[in-house]
Amino acid sequence: MSANRKGDRRERELVNALDDAGFAVMRAPASGAATERELPDVLAGDGETFYAIEAKSSAGDPIYLTGEEVEALLFFARNFGAKARIAVRFDREDWYFFHPGDLYTTDAGSYRVKKETALADGTDFPEFVGETQKVTLGEIGGGDDGDGGDPETEERREILTAVRDGHMPVEDALDVL
Repeated sequence: MSANRKGDRRERELVNALDDAGFAVMRAPASGAATERELPDVLAGDGETFYAIEAKSSAGDPIYLTGEEVEALLFFARNFGAKARIAVRFDREDWYFFHPGDLYTTDAGSYRVKKETALADGTDFPEFVGETQKVTLGEIGGGDDGDGGDPETEERREILTAVRDGHMPVEDALDVL
């Protein structure tokens, strides 16, 4: 399958997922090389927040975007009144979202997202559409000072630590919490 056809299929997949999550969404039919105007791949909104999304997928690692792609996305989003986001999807993984300013910039002025960065630092699809919210260990209270604080807070910290370390699936942690 050609890279363009695979990219088109992935964009349609993202549009369908956003639609299923309750967003008004459209794939820009003239995005990419089909027009001289630089348009984002996907426009989505939920009545409160609007996004201009540049979608990239890869079987390999990493995903690169040109500086021109990112500048065009930021320009369009600013003028349209939307939030600019880069959506990346690696084979056998879900979509992850980044603000363009959070991406690594190469010496040549390109932007790069590695798979491990997407998994560790990206906003996953459920969080992006508002189904879940990322909580860090620091946000649930205290540090690792072991002062024997609130037992409920300690239990939450242990559960989140187990998830972080891969000892407990997220679904089980959600059930417990």
